[in-house]
Amino acid sequence: MGYYIPGPTVGKGAYLEKEYDARPCSPSLAWAALEHPALIPVCVVSNGDFEAAAVAYNDVEFAWFTDPEDARPKQWYVMDRTKAYELSGFKA
Repeated sequence: MGYYIPGPTVGKGAYLEKEYDARPCSPSLAWAALEHPALIPVCVVSNGDFEAAAVAYNDVEFAWFTDPEDARPKQWYVMDRTKAYELSGFKA
């Protein structure tokens, strides 16, 4: 099951940066954040009319958003793990 951070329909990455101090990064740095106790990777995915900010809370979720068959535009971010869990409703 996916966990998503709510926000504006478009411009979600900029929203995460401004409101929650999320930082854009490469997929490899996002992957490394999985092991960091205070950070979590978040993938902002363009779905055409709207964007989704998915919390990649484990390696399986991360793999879903790095699947080479999925051609949707994506931008990776790292942000505070506790805040991402709170916003998305994820229970660790």
